[in-house]
Amino acid sequence: MATTFPDRQRTLGSLLRLPYQALQSAVYGALAERGFDDIRAAHSAVFRHIDADGTRLTVLAERAGMTKQSMAYLVDALAQAGYLTTAADPHDGRARRVLLTRRGDQAMTALLELSADFEQQLAARLGAARMKRLRTLLEELAGVVEPAGAADTP
Repeated sequence: MATTFPDRQRTLGSLLRLPYQALQSAVYGALAERGFDDIRAAHSAVFRHIDADGTRLTVLAERAGMTKQSMAYLVDALAQAGYLTTAADPHDGRARRVLLTRRGDQAMTALLELSADFEQQLAARLGAARMKRLRTLLEELAGVVEPAGAADTP
């Protein structure tokens, strides 16, 4: 029987991806149970990168590492569902900012709560000290790999 590459060694990508996929599954499944059943994991590219006072579409796309067209698709879907709206940029009247609506703010709050719940569940399984150490290491890793000034939100 041939050994496949994944059987030989778990790559760093795999070790980072598997817990993230579990987090995504838990958070978005529970989000649907809270009445936000039209939000998908793909929408996290918007929620993760939007500022409290709104963000230009081009900035959202840049932060998410995706094309403006792909981000516009996600923003349009969330706007049609009532989670986002747009308004004139106060610094540039020609530009528009994407803003969370009240419903969008409620969804963001739920996402943050569910993410924290998942982290608490992990802490219960790993132990509080190990979870704290893992979080510290991940914070350090994020600081090493993220561009300056690009701190990530949920």
